[in-house]
Amino acid sequence: MSQDGASQFQEVIRQELELSVKKELEKILITAPSHEFEHTKKDLDGFRKLFHRFLQEKGPSVDWGKIQRPPEDSHLNKTYNTDVPLVLMNSFNTDEDTKKILQKYSHCRVKIYTFNQSRYPRINKESLLPVAKDVSYSGENTEAWYPPGHGDIYASFYNSGLLDIFIGEGKEYIFVSNIDNLGATVDLYILNHLMNPPNGKPCEFVMEVTNKTRADVKGGTLTQYEGKLRLVEIAQVPKAHVDEFKSVSKFKIFNTNNLWISLAAVKRLQEKNAIDMEIIVNPKTLDGGLNVIQLETAVGAAIKSFENSLGINVPRSRFLPVKTTSDLLLVMSNLYSLNAGSLTMSEKREFPTVPLVKLGSSFTKVQDYLRRFESIPDMLELDHLTVSGDVTFGKHVSLKGTVIIIANHGDRIDIPPGAVLENKIVSGNLRILDH
Repeated sequence: MSQDGASQFQEVIRQELELSVKKELEKILITAPSHEFEHTKKDLDGFRKLFHRFLQEKGPSVDWGKIQRPPEDSHLNKTYNTDVPLVLMNSFNTDEDTKKILQKYSHCRVKIYTFNQSRYPRINKESLLPVAKDVSYSGENTEAWYPPGHGDIYASFYNSGLLDIFIGEGKEYIFVSNIDNLGATVDLYILNHLMNPPNGKPCEFVMEVTNKTRADVKGGTLTQYEGKLRLVEIAQVPKAHVDEFKSVSKFKIFNTNNLWISLAAVKRLQEKNAIDMEIIVNPKTLDGGLNVIQLETAVGAAIKSFENSLGINVPRSRFLPVKTTSDLLLVMSNLYSLNAGSLTMSEKREFPTVPLVKLGSSFTKVQDYLRRFESIPDMLELDHLTVSGDVTFGKHVSLKGTVIIIANHGDRIDIPPGAVLENKIVSGNLRILDH
């Protein structure tokens, strides 16, 4: 078959697949209750657009040869008597739990809004058709739906009506961050730069980046690409250039996902359907063994769609993600103090770097982690902590230098109250029993 003939054949297959997906989505839509119909229709329309782009894409989304390093360049409301709201984007998985927790803050000075990101159907990896047969997400349909990544914020925020409300109130910028980044606070210096740009040109998008360490080599990096800033994730990099991408000497910064975005620009681009984000294909296996794929997008990838975008290199202190109990131990320790909603490292810590902490599988769940510490150890002089196995810590333990504690299978180690461990390896069996 000639190349033209093959292309025509592939186009026919694509069109038939799109038609099949359209029919499946229509079948799902008619199962929606009347009060959910419009919302469900918006979600499924958004998925159909994303699926169309997925079928159109051929090969890598970036040409490596064109990539260059970028050019280098509640307390709040009380203090400034202002009204900066907190907005939480939830998924259908977290919405109810979030609302319960927010009831505790109903008397807080900060206005708290929530909205849900879209709900898209997972698609069968083989047939590329939706797994869902109706709009419900309970019972057999529990695994049929997914939230499509944080890049969905633009469409969901627009569809929620909050974007127009805030623009109507005279607000100009939104500060976006991952909820697990405890270092992400409103920085008035960055805000001042946005409101008073040195070159007089309004900046529509600012991405906070920070210097890479060896732990960050897989993080998305900001690059110069065809004259515009562009976020490049490791999944987009050709295999032959992955080591180059990970190089701390060539790409010295990575994306913190702290973003400052013009509300008016989001409205303009959303209404023109002009926000361009690379599609992330995320393979999953459902409990029953069915292989599916999720089509997702990342919020920072939209940087190339905005005018006069900017990357600002910020201190590492603005990137403090808590994704594991190892991270949680660090922020709960005396290494940090909470001051007007901001976590700051203790002045008593002689080194500005954070200790390397690795807690084993016995500490993975938060309730298990909390049960194993009578109180959080003193970690001001700690460099490295590894804990593995059935280990507990008494009150007022102090950890210094490098400490490794390993309880082998069947053994248990109880670190006694008041113990000081400095450059120590503890292994074997150490039980402390009441008498």
